[in-house]
Amino acid sequence: MFLLSSSCGRCIAAVALACSFAGFAAGCGGSAATESWASANGTVASQRAATATELDAQSIPRLEVRWRFRLRASVTAFGAMTSNPVIRGNAVYLQDSASSVYALDLRSGALLWKHTFDAPNDGPNGVTISGSRVYGATDTTAFALDAATGRRLWGRRLTTRFEQFVGIPPIVDRGRVYVSTQGFPPGGRGVLYALSAATGRIVWRFQTVKEPWPHPESSGGGGAWSAVSVDARGNVYAGIANPGPWGGSKAFPNGRWFDGPALYTDSLVVLAGATGKLLWYDQVTPHDVRDYDFQLSPILATLGDRPVVFGAGKGGRVVAWDRTTRNRLWTRAVGTHLRDLGPLPARTARVCPGLLGGVETPMAYAGGRLFVPVVELCSLESAVSTEDAFARPPADGKGALYALDAATGKTVWERQLGSPAFGCATVARDAVIVPTYDGRVSAFAASDGRTLWHTQLRAGNNSCPAVGKDVLIVAAGAKHPGIAHPVTEVVAYSPGQ
Repeated sequence: MFLLSSSCGRCIAAVALACSFAGFAAGCGGSAATESWASANGTVASQRAATATELDAQSIPRLEVRWRFRLRASVTAFGAMTSNPVIRGNAVYLQDSASSVYALDLRSGALLWKHTFDAPNDGPNGVTISGSRVYGATDTTAFALDAATGRRLWGRRLTTRFEQFVGIPPIVDRGRVYVSTQGFPPGGRGVLYALSAATGRIVWRFQTVKEPWPHPESSGGGGAWSAVSVDARGNVYAGIANPGPWGGSKAFPNGRWFDGPALYTDSLVVLAGATGKLLWYDQVTPHDVRDYDFQLSPILATLGDRPVVFGAGKGGRVVAWDRTTRNRLWTRAVGTHLRDLGPLPARTARVCPGLLGGVETPMAYAGGRLFVPVVELCSLESAVSTEDAFARPPADGKGALYALDAATGKTVWERQLGSPAFGCATVARDAVIVPTYDGRVSAFAASDGRTLWHTQLRAGNNSCPAVGKDVLIVAAGAKHPGIAHPVTEVVAYSPGQ
């Protein structure tokens, strides 16, 4: 799928000077520096920022192709690869849209092993490397593989009649694997799971739709579409998908298939990692009738001595919370907004963000700033119609990258992109990398947004990059109408002389 939900689902004190521009390289307020990119967002804090890397504003302009690995998987409507590669040591691990897992040599791109599945997955799927194991999921089943050989160690089927799909990269912490199902009509109710990393046994499950649907024959929703995040205490943070269907009908206008807020859809949910107990939540869009998932991986950071969490989703609003008081600190709208709050209009009208718009893919955090990729694509919607999400083709859209002050939510700089940003923002020291749907990969200076480098992939992009010690890895796997003869592949770039 596009790295969007296919369920279509107060100010704080200024950051200390030591955490300003110098913090881009130092990783102020972030997690420990690492040369690995071990999970979908780099670490369990989901900051998507590599600090122990040689890639920066000085070396990135010298990037050139180190190797290419051709993907032979069939290309679904969402592409041949929608996942984020992961890196550890001299190996790269990735998952294609048929759920197959590959291990490649980081230096040459040579295939070390492949574990073949035949389980089409619109994603964003992907794997995590932890200890001697690679963890992932097909469209129905979570699994663990031996990292050295690809041998299957265990599998746990999660889907049921009411949990119809798995499309999330797992996160591993304290011996537990966190993964989610998604729910669709009829009756679907997505669930967050903690599994034993050793055996795949279910440790706990959390129902992300609190009450039964009043019209289960028509309703569904919930679950997570992006990897969860985990704090130092082991608490789990998840962004939850929308209720469905969106829009309405003459009999059930404005989402009256489901009553009230439809908790815990479109919410930040925080759970105790050991037990799955709900610690707190905040619903960003009560009774969502526009498919405005709050689906992105929450970013965990510290500003000064204040622990914070940032979230966003297809509604195009970024929200910051104090993790101690659980109060909202600020909310910032990014991109174009039109008829995006309250009930839908009775007659068909332009709504922005549209069904494939808003903040579709994970943000990045570094140096007291949030880097937010935005899709600019509106839709024609009404209170009595349920529109096809693809009525406006994704290629019709544009993109933008916002740099926000993490303390206040104010825009520091903004760059317009010629194509939707269906790939995550990713920081390498003092540079921000963003791929777009048309296959262009761009790097900008984190300080002021000036362009440092760009290149053109041989297919469209619908997945997120990984950064290693001296390498940037990006997949070209999407069908973009502007690329006549696409080559689906994974490409590694390193600085030349």
